[in-house]
Amino acid sequence: MQDTTPRPASRFERRRARTRQALISAARQILAETGESTASIQEIAERADVGFGSFYNHFETKTALFDAAVADALEEFGQLFDGLTEGIEDPAERVAASVRLTLRLAAFHPEITQIMRLRGLVHLHDDIGLSPRALRDLTAGRESGRFRIEDPAIALSAIGGALLGLLQLNTVTELDDHTGEQMAELVLHMLGIPVDEARELAARPLPEPS
Repeated sequence: MQDTTPRPASRFERRRARTRQALISAARQILAETGESTASIQEIAERADVGFGSFYNHFETKTALFDAAVADALEEFGQLFDGLTEGIEDPAERVAASVRLTLRLAAFHPEITQIMRLRGLVHLHDDIGLSPRALRDLTAGRESGRFRIEDPAIALSAIGGALLGLLQLNTVTELDDHTGEQMAELVLHMLGIPVDEARELAARPLPEPS
């Protein structure tokens, strides 16, 4: 029988992967700090602690690097949500938990939150991060009759805009868990959940992020 076990990456491949990730991590830091992608390639390479020439071994342009950095951050955020909401089957409860966790995770993952706040609107309907997961839950809720919505993509636009606005508000005033519950209740009511049930779902215990 032929051995189908994946072979370990070569030393060269591992070093190449580390260099690429170092560049992405440096770009993420810059985006979180400034919201801009105007840093020079030399500045990025120095922050990543790699040689200037290494940049072009992985990315053709700075735009490609910063796009990869945003995708990396948003997908990490999405995977965090997968772990925290695993086992919640009701799409309404999943949406409520996701709304509340978006605000709560800001304290635990400020870099990702900053990138999402500053760049999230542009990527709201991409197939990375929270968007495909939210679209999945909205579609499931519509198909089961849980949500009274016609187009999940339009609902995603409304919810995504609300969450990004909440993250922006969090930069100018300190918001607490009750704020997250209020937003979750509003979102559920918008999706067609009765007021009393929306309030109960929005106040259920949440898993603790780390």
